[in-house]
Amino acid sequence: MPEGRGGASPPGPSQHTHIVIRGAREHNLRDVDLTIPRDKLVVFTGLSGSGKSSLAFDTIYAEGQRRYVESLSSYARQFLGQMEKPDVDQIDGLSPAISIDQKGASHNPRSTVGTVTEIYDYMRLLWARIGIPHCPIDGTVISRQTSEQIADRVLELPRGSRVRIMAPVVRGRKGEHHDILADARKAGFSRARVDGNLYELTEKIPLDKNKKHDIEIDVDRIVIDPDSTSRLRESVETAAKMSTGLVLVVPADGKGKELLFNQNFACVNDGFSMEEPAPRNFSFNNPHGACPACTGLGSKLEVDPDLVIPDRSRSIEDGAIRTWGRSAYFYTDLVEAVARRYRIPRDRPFSKLTVKERQIILYGNDGDPLRIQYYNSEGQKRWYETSYEA
Repeated sequence: MPEGRGGASPPGPSQHTHIVIRGAREHNLRDVDLTIPRDKLVVFTGLSGSGKSSLAFDTIYAEGQRRYVESLSSYARQFLGQMEKPDVDQIDGLSPAISIDQKGASHNPRSTVGTVTEIYDYMRLLWARIGIPHCPIDGTVISRQTSEQIADRVLELPRGSRVRIMAPVVRGRKGEHHDILADARKAGFSRARVDGNLYELTEKIPLDKNKKHDIEIDVDRIVIDPDSTSRLRESVETAAKMSTGLVLVVPADGKGKELLFNQNFACVNDGFSMEEPAPRNFSFNNPHGACPACTGLGSKLEVDPDLVIPDRSRSIEDGAIRTWGRSAYFYTDLVEAVARRYRIPRDRPFSKLTVKERQIILYGNDGDPLRIQYYNSEGQKRWYETSYEA
């Protein structure tokens, strides 16, 4: 048990750096004075019954929870019951607090500590605003840039350097691409770089239709200077329109690093595109952010074939498939119809069936309609159509 105070209290540290507790008497605590540093991970240890929970949950948390609950909406308050004021003389430097213990407050898998306390809403907004998306294929940062931003970036190059503004109209595609080159020539452009070599558009450019090629139209040659800002922006816009948002900046002498920009929210290397991050993309309760396999629950139900057919030496007629429960008659008729339709021997041990036959019994027939025969209460034969989902 933490020791009680003796004599006068020492001068307390600043409440901006510490949590100061004076005279804690909750449960088995006896006038405990304690100073806890803020912005640190603090662990209470001790024997069972020494007052760890009384200090952490019933004193510090109970006092901080009242301040926290006051800041929440009425919706959240219905999940958080107001605790009684703890038996303590004074607590300074305590921010609104939340408590996470080993007991779950809700059995709803879509309700978590983050959603109930609404912290998750702020986390989703934070991730959407400061997150930096990367291409899942090659790891390149994905970003969107306007023509003005691209031009400003180019103007950061050394003053007086000469660059070419090029439009990457073909990137790693097979073909001769004569129509693309012809359209560029008709539009008034005179040069193009094909597979790294610069050509005049009036000359014959060798292109093998069975090989992949890269073609960049030479839009403009510019000297980096503040006076050329207007011309640079126009050239960037022209290049972006020709290549669906891509702009390539190449040193005129062919030496140095080339700069590739993209006006779309897509990877500049492989074209992988995505929508701009929004809070809904980070919510497991929203279809735009939930895993498509488990729909955001974190787990999914799957059928274990060994539990469905525990004894594979038995045949379908002999009850190889484990009991269906209340729907036994319905599914028995359904399996018999499947067996007749696909000529699956019902008297053969399940382990002796072919792989395709076992697949149909266990996983269905892809929605192919089946005609099922049954007898009504008056003994009359009837038919209906259904599908077998296994």
